[in-house]
Amino acid sequence: MGKTKTKNQKKAREAASVLAEESYSTVPHTFVFQRGQIGKNVGQLVLDMRRVMEPFTARSLKVRKKNILKDFVAVAGPLGITHFSIFTKTDNCVNMRLARLPKGPTLYFRVAKYTLIKDVISSLKRHRMHDQQFTHHPLLVLNNFGIEGMHVKLMATMFQNMFPSINVHKLNLNCIKRCVLLNYDPVSQEVEFRHYSLKVVPVGMSRGVKKLMQEKFPNMSKLEDISELLMKGVNLSESEAEQDGDHNITELPQVYSGRGNMASQQSAVRLTEIGPRMTLQLVKILEGMGEGNVLYHSTISKSEEELQEMLNRKEARLKEKAERKRKQEQNVALKKEKRDQNKKRSLEGIKRKGQQEGQVSDDEVEDPGNQEDKPPAEESEDEADYYRQAVGEEPDEDMFPGAKRKRGPGQSPKPFKKRKLSPGKGPPQDRKSFKSPDRGKKAGGQRFGDRKAGGQRFGDRKGVEGRNRFRKSEGGKRFGTKGGKGNRFAGQKKGETGKKYGGQKTFKGRAGMKRQKGAEGKKDFRHKKGKS
Repeated sequence: MGKTKTKNQKKAREAASVLAEESYSTVPHTFVFQRGQIGKNVGQLVLDMRRVMEPFTARSLKVRKKNILKDFVAVAGPLGITHFSIFTKTDNCVNMRLARLPKGPTLYFRVAKYTLIKDVISSLKRHRMHDQQFTHHPLLVLNNFGIEGMHVKLMATMFQNMFPSINVHKLNLNCIKRCVLLNYDPVSQEVEFRHYSLKVVPVGMSRGVKKLMQEKFPNMSKLEDISELLMKGVNLSESEAEQDGDHNITELPQVYSGRGNMASQQSAVRLTEIGPRMTLQLVKILEGMGEGNVLYHSTISKSEEELQEMLNRKEARLKEKAERKRKQEQNVALKKEKRDQNKKRSLEGIKRKGQQEGQVSDDEVEDPGNQEDKPPAEESEDEADYYRQAVGEEPDEDMFPGAKRKRGPGQSPKPFKKRKLSPGKGPPQDRKSFKSPDRGKKAGGQRFGDRKAGGQRFGDRKGVEGRNRFRKSEGGKRFGTKGGKGNRFAGQKKGETGKKYGGQKTFKGRAGMKRQKGAEGKKDFRHKKGKS
């Protein structure tokens, strides 16, 4: 039995969730936000209006300074938002806009007066406001909106579509906890906005019985009999019993929450204002979403002739725009046609030229602009043949990579031999053996050409042996002949160069110092060996 009950509970829960999603997506939703600098009080008014529109509104909507109206319109579609309520503030007044998404209309109101929730509650002795009241949408009541006038009917339609519609035959009375009242004054053309909390109490019984049903027992020490409490209701303050009358007494079709509220019994409906409170004045109505034709304006009125002139100007602008668009399309088509004709003429010219030269046939002529699937061009051997005829030698491999070397008849392919240098040309010198090509000129020699055997490089210099550039026989001379211009120690004998600098010994170079040190080390070794 318990198992079947659990299955039924799951099915009921799933059906309720599906029904809630369907109903939630079909009801209207509203964004309430501000634009620009509005101040602290108007900001609190925005929060109070979000409280009124609950639960079908974004209570914690965050608005940044850089957000524009297009940002809200972009997110409104996926979220199912149908209306915008936008508050702005100027130096003179506070304004409110009501817009229907996505194509309008937009109603502009001036907020003449407003009172916040906290101010309304502070003026009451006992307020009746709790969170359970905001789990269901409020009941909308319109008064005096049946007056003839396009702007009045449009206002009434806009307010009706901002709140979910109700079906009187299927409505559950326990879902109605709040009420929004809109009253239109035709004389001042102002709309009074009020927000009330709704309570239903039974009637037809004394105050003492009501007190007992509420489980609040009064002080009966001065009473002789309990009938005095039931019949007279003594020792009860007048504030505990509100004056009910025909204006608020009705017969309940259903059982309503609360003690004594039975079906087909008389009960009184009591309203307690919970705020906010606003006085609105309609300024104008636009056809679109913040743009379009002005359908109504409270201060500016135009005659039929002026309206007709405005419509004519607008039609002329639309016609001019359509004419510009048509001309632009014609120009695009004409340019495309000319481009195709030029392309066709160029192909015909290529065909005629090929036929005259006899190189290509009509079938081989292709579109010059079509370069797809074309193999890369190969180098012809004409350049290599021209080089052989002009120079008389075979070209290097690196000179013409695409050309193949010609072989005689009957010759097998052989590896390419290195080119022999002429007798007057030597192998390329090592880069480390010299630093500048002008050194040989200073010494009166030649860098290349008639060089003597033995490795001479610069003038009359002898070959350098090893890595030592300072020969011992020349006493540290680097360039030029001994005693010549280029000798730094010209006219001095070997061993006398140190006299000029305090009797220092001749500088023999790094290699000479190593040889001397090595000779001394050998002597010491022999001496020690002889001793031992």
